[in-house]
Amino acid sequence: MLNKKMSPINQRRIENFRNNKRGYWSLWLFLGLFLLSMFAELIANDKPILVSYNQQFYYPVLVDYSELEFGGEFDTFADYKDPYIQELIEEKNGWIFWPPIRFDYRTINQELPVPAPSPPSSENLLGTDDQGRDVLARVIYGFRISVLFAITLTLVSSVIGVAAGAVQGFYGGKIDLFFQRFIEIWSGLPVLFLLIILASIVEPNFWWLLGIMMLFSWMQLVDVVRAEFLRGRNLEYVRASRALGLDNRLIMFRHILPNAMVATLTFMPFIFNGSLVTLTALDFLGFGLPPGSASLGELVAQGKANLHAPWLGLTAFFSLSIMLTLLIFIGEAVRDAFDPRKVMND
Repeated sequence: MLNKKMSPINQRRIENFRNNKRGYWSLWLFLGLFLLSMFAELIANDKPILVSYNQQFYYPVLVDYSELEFGGEFDTFADYKDPYIQELIEEKNGWIFWPPIRFDYRTINQELPVPAPSPPSSENLLGTDDQGRDVLARVIYGFRISVLFAITLTLVSSVIGVAAGAVQGFYGGKIDLFFQRFIEIWSGLPVLFLLIILASIVEPNFWWLLGIMMLFSWMQLVDVVRAEFLRGRNLEYVRASRALGLDNRLIMFRHILPNAMVATLTFMPFIFNGSLVTLTALDFLGFGLPPGSASLGELVAQGKANLHAPWLGLTAFFSLSIMLTLLIFIGEAVRDAFDPRKVMND
């Protein structure tokens, strides 16, 4: 039913994407990993998912409960790893349901048998970093924040870049000339130096970094969209629309933009990939997310600083390699899908 509603060209694109098996399965694998990371609190957490106590259910992963709720003596948040709290719960025929990994990205393992960073063990599958935090938990949370950052930056910068390129290409003339000179100047600014200067004034965070990177990342699509609009504005159907008195905005976004989006969608996976690398590089240099945040770049820095703990560097290497490789394969499949030279197999 869905295929019948699609135009033949869209059917051909989907079929071409599916024919690229490497990119097709990379997409599903990446989506699966991202979906799992969205439930990171249920996978890696130092709080139980569910507690049964005195015939009542508690949800510590969602709500902070006082120790008094379980018969304790102090009005403080309950520490469910404390044997005392566990005994109080068991006395009332209660039980505790833990996540698979009993650490979140901030939890410090206070019972390490060796000094941190400790090697992989049954308790910490990928070992701990130099502060005693579980590496696997930090990878899960770091993967999620990196992908969310890249998705947000890619979508917002693409909207701005497409709009700027459309205005330049459609109107041309002085507007195009002014914008081109502005982009030449703006793209010449040293982004890294600006981030270093601003980091000394304002404490960086997710939204601060996103805003700063957005100021410069939108230019990646301008040239592509501008070229499509410069070509499309002189086509016959555009001239006919103008002769019929159609508004310029409708001509731009209803008639020319769909053709320009082919090149835009082809470039977007690679922009997404670049956004991930940018955040990782900033975190590695110490100008990214606030200290203590789950970050793949910070894990790379820890691997560099602790060469005697190879599991840190290897974990960072394989995490980034797998993630970026999947994205490259997806980008290649998208490029093949929109390639007019590829014909759908019968």
